[in-house]
Amino acid sequence: MSEYYQDPTQNPKSREYKGPRAKFKDLFPYLKDHKKALYLALVLSIVAAGFSLAQPLLVGQLISAVENQQDIAPLASILVALILIAAFVNAFQYYLLYRTGEGVVRTTRKALVSRLLRLPIAEYDRRRIGDLVSRVGSDSTLLKSVLTQGLVDIVGNAILFIGAVVAMAIIDPLLLVSTLAVVFTAVAAIALTGRKIRSATTKAQMRVGEMSSAVERALSAIRTIRASRAEDKESEVIGKAADAAYEQGLAIAKLSAAVSPIAQIAFNTAFIVVLGFGGLRVASGATEISSLVTFVILLFFMIGPLISAFGAYTSVMGALGAMARINEIMVLAEEETGVTGTHTPVSQTAIEFRNVSFSYEPAEGEEAQGILHAVNLEIPRGSRVALVGPSGAGKSTIFSLIERFYEPTQGEILLDGQPVTEFSRAELRSQIGYVEQDAPVLAGSIRENLLLSKPDASDDELKEVLRMVNLEEVLQRETKGLDAEVGENGIMLSGGERQRLAIARALLAAPPILLLDESTSALDGPNEQRMREAIDAVAKDRTLIVIAHRLSTVVDSDQIIVLKSGEIIGTGTHSELVKSTPLYAELAKHQLLL
Repeated sequence: MSEYYQDPTQNPKSREYKGPRAKFKDLFPYLKDHKKALYLALVLSIVAAGFSLAQPLLVGQLISAVENQQDIAPLASILVALILIAAFVNAFQYYLLYRTGEGVVRTTRKALVSRLLRLPIAEYDRRRIGDLVSRVGSDSTLLKSVLTQGLVDIVGNAILFIGAVVAMAIIDPLLLVSTLAVVFTAVAAIALTGRKIRSATTKAQMRVGEMSSAVERALSAIRTIRASRAEDKESEVIGKAADAAYEQGLAIAKLSAAVSPIAQIAFNTAFIVVLGFGGLRVASGATEISSLVTFVILLFFMIGPLISAFGAYTSVMGALGAMARINEIMVLAEEETGVTGTHTPVSQTAIEFRNVSFSYEPAEGEEAQGILHAVNLEIPRGSRVALVGPSGAGKSTIFSLIERFYEPTQGEILLDGQPVTEFSRAELRSQIGYVEQDAPVLAGSIRENLLLSKPDASDDELKEVLRMVNLEEVLQRETKGLDAEVGENGIMLSGGERQRLAIARALLAAPPILLLDESTSALDGPNEQRMREAIDAVAKDRTLIVIAHRLSTVVDSDQIIVLKSGEIIGTGTHSELVKSTPLYAELAKHQLLL
């Protein structure tokens, strides 16, 4: 298992959500682009409520007209018209709110993805990718489904409820007081349940995120799992995560199930109170039968929206639970872009480390482990430098610090004589081409992968850079040429082809500094020779810093830096280091530089 992956079923502390709690007001920033639609929906809610509330009043007048043997056709026509108009207005209002809900989700997803792509690299060391993906997909989807319904029910039904209460108060205040006493008792019980649903939903989404992380982890290494016959083991791990999500889902179901009977009991009790107490008042002459019928119909107009509002309330509580997980990411600080000064070389030294030490941020309760210790190095502009040493010596960490993926714990790094903190990260990275150790290739076409480094490159430029790294045969065997798909993680390419494509991507932007992290480790002899020729060609008038496994990659370097346990133990040419540095001599003897 990855050192960052933890089986959620074996880590009780991970089962407790400790992030920021979401409030309804946290949704407001996402609503600001939809004000007009919301205002129109609000107006339609008032109009629809007015048409709906007029209906029971017309029913009362119809009853009185029948009692008095009057013509009921005009009143009946108006009642039918009101019913049809109210239905149409409600439908249009629903569409507006649903569209707004979709827009809110789109805004949320865009903001969340934008923040995820700009988080400090250290955040990805602490988090699981599957869980982050779950927040963009699962959490935002839940936000869409419940927020939309919640807005529809809360906005429209609140107005209808208030209007019904006012009309009932005019008809019979005493009967209304008796009814509300029953209703508000139920409201208090449901509000308490809704708060529990909000907390349970947050935990449920955490379980879903943990399950997504387990699935993403397994599928990303499916060939290793198959080769190791570990399908059952991984199925068990994912199954436990699914069980945890299921159990938390049941907890929500139990709480949600309690809302329906409470609301139903409140409705039945209120209905019995109205019929019983209202019947007595009709019998005593305190009110008329037409008024009682109108009151009963208004009771439906009050209780119906109230029951819907109860469901909407629990849905909104669930939405806030999902929003809390989204907010946990949104409140994280983005990677600082730095100042916007212009990069102007003031030294012949391309890269310089001055007394640089570095430690990764330790996990809670652990001590920081030093990776680099007081490193001092100077890399002249236009030179070719190799970093060698055992695994864990700090070679890749040096590249990460040059790219400012991390900041030194101590010391200073300079680019062309300027501290890297004096200009933006974008300006810094525009000066550097970087090929990572695993040479990642993104799902998509060859063209899309290359254009990452230079979006405006022409087809001729793309083909030329592919020729330079000996990838012409890929274009020749693919009928789609540059538009040929490379598959998930470049699976449709060989290991060497993936590495050469990553190098081509870095070379396309023609930066003055190239960082190649073990760039030829996956190449066979002939392709390595061609790659060396390509690198030699593009390295002219550029600074080239290479981490390599193979001796043939470093012997011609102007300078070789030997690292061990985060310290530089030797610097010089190949012939010098063979004599002066035993570790290098031993590595060179075996033709393998780890």
